[in-house]
Amino acid sequence: PYWLDYPFSFQQIISWILLIYSGLLLIQSIYFFKKYGGSNRRRDKTENLEFENTANLVKVNIYRYIRHPMYGSLLFLSLGAFLKNISVLTILLSVLTIFFLILTAKVEEKENINFFGISYLEYMKETKMFVPFII
Repeated sequence: PYWLDYPFSFQQIISWILLIYSGLLLIQSIYFFKKYGGSNRRRDKTENLEFENTANLVKVNIYRYIRHPMYGSLLFLSLGAFLKNISVLTILLSVLTIFFLILTAKVEEKENINFFGISYLEYMKETKMFVPFII
């Protein structure tokens, strides 16, 4: 019921901007990941979807600025949903979501360092984790 209450309040407008950006970021990141990542079957990563096992390090478009745009999309989704109904529960859920996104990204970065080597370490120095120019 909170999603459409006070539709033109500052909080609701910011929430919708975050939610829309989340969707756009996800679409863009999947598109460029599939287009430039190639495919590399990895026996040690059977849990991954085929497009996740890239043969190439993707560094174009949104990937030029952030390493984990799909996780960034989840971050913006979480914050947008949080702003729909600010409460102790939504604060807790948002904090937990951010915590687990960071943990997941750190694990993935170790995997990427093992697979791509020095080029991924250099890429990490050039980009932020989730939000361009910030974090």
